[in-house]
Amino acid sequence: MARPEITGKITSSGTTDLDAFSIEAFCTRHSISIPQYYKMRKLGLTPVEFRVGTRVLISRESAAAWRRERELAAQEARHQRQKSTKAQQSMNT
Repeated sequence: MARPEITGKITSSGTTDLDAFSIEAFCTRHSISIPQYYKMRKLGLTPVEFRVGTRVLISRESAAAWRRERELAAQEARHQRQKSTKAQQSMNT
């Protein structure tokens, strides 16, 4: 049997070696549903996409930048909640 790199077939573990992901592959890799992806897209919360013909792809670098942005947004939201909680506690005492 020929190796996947020879035949061009992508094995299930091969998605980590791709330079670009389809929206479906991106969603699978990041454990989000496709409908959730499109909801996030409307809010401007998805990675930068590019087109090749009719295909919409997300580069590996764009996916990595998106993960960093989501992590930073989560940290900022957590920090804001903590500040808000502390302010409320100080007002109640």
